[in-house]
Amino acid sequence: MAALLREASETHHIVYRIVDGDDPDWASWYADWLIRLSELPQILKPSPVRSELVYMLVKLDREFNESKPDESWERFYARRLLEHQLPVSVRS
Repeated sequence: MAALLREASETHHIVYRIVDGDDPDWASWYADWLIRLSELPQILKPSPVRSELVYMLVKLDREFNESKPDESWERFYARRLLEHQLPVSVRS
C-alpha cells in the first residue's frame, strides 16, 4: 500500500512537472489514479468510492502534518487507510 502511494506521488509529480508538482486538488488526482490505474481495488476490500478516498487523503494529510509522526507519509497513510477499511469485528 505504501509503495502504491509512493508510485502515485512520483506519477503525479511527472504529470504536474511544469508546476513542480503543485496541484491544489491533488487528493482528487491521487484518488482517481489509485482507483482506476493501480492495484488499490485489490488491496482495499471493499474498494472505496472515489469521493471517500479523496476525503480520507485530505484528512490524512491534515493528521500527518499536525502530528508529525516518525514515519514516512506513505506508511502513515497506508496504515490508516488499511485500518479504515477493516471491518469492526476484525479490528477487535
